[in-house]
Amino acid sequence: MKILITGGTNGMGKGVAAALAKEAEVIIVARSEERAKATVDELGPNASYVLADLARLADVRRVTEELHAQHDALDGIFVNAGLGYAAGRVETEDGMDSHFQVNYLSHFMLTLNLLDLLERSEHGGRVIFNVASFGEMDWDDLQMERTWGYERGIGQAMVAKRMLVARLHALCRARDDSRVSFVGFQIPKTVWSNQINIIPWPMRFMATVVKLFGGFISIDDCGRIMAPLFTEPHASSLRRSGKLITEKKGALVEIPDIDFVLDPAEQDRLWRVSLALSDDDATRRIADQLVDKLAS
Repeated sequence: MKILITGGTNGMGKGVAAALAKEAEVIIVARSEERAKATVDELGPNASYVLADLARLADVRRVTEELHAQHDALDGIFVNAGLGYAAGRVETEDGMDSHFQVNYLSHFMLTLNLLDLLERSEHGGRVIFNVASFGEMDWDDLQMERTWGYERGIGQAMVAKRMLVARLHALCRARDDSRVSFVGFQIPKTVWSNQINIIPWPMRFMATVVKLFGGFISIDDCGRIMAPLFTEPHASSLRRSGKLITEKKGALVEIPDIDFVLDPAEQDRLWRVSLALSDDDATRRIADQLVDKLAS
């Protein structure tokens, strides 16, 4: 199997990459070549990397072209990379809030442009989204220019990703020939990662206390829990498609999502906004083909 992982040099992504690289080919999408090389050396011969800064849509376009040139098919994508704590709002060169672009929009563009590689998977392609069941969508201030907060930024991207899971599921199930599944996964505890090193010391102190009482999960445990989502039989993955799930007492269970996320009209609104913000002809062609099939 061949799995693409965004944000695979630390945290949950690295844990999943380490678990999968024992038997599958893992391709890490990373911003830092130094960290990417170190991670690949650590993971062994089944790991490789491609470089892309998800804060630059031009990088997303370039890396999808590189992946098409290098690979005939993909068996899975882990939509994982994302910004966490930030001291203030950062606007990307594309004119967007960095949390919205990195955590959601770049993955929207990446996923659509790699759907054809997933369709060619002999194992049944699947896209697993790292999500959480919180957040709100602010249509009037999507880029949070008026009211910014890093937690709001994270939450809004989480809502957008969950809506994308539902939207892609509906679009691909309307195609008789589609074999790709889309699953939102919420890790049951906060992941202990290098994010701890960048948060203010009062938050770091509280996190350390919480860790002592078992409030965090290791990246190795993340890998152990999540790896089966990429390797389970295609039929099992299709049964989970379009759903938000988590791990509870050793089993994967569904979490009911909110009406807003499941509303087709809201999903369509986000879809149209995402295409406009991506401003990419290839992405729009792929999206139009999917929507046309649903309409017919």
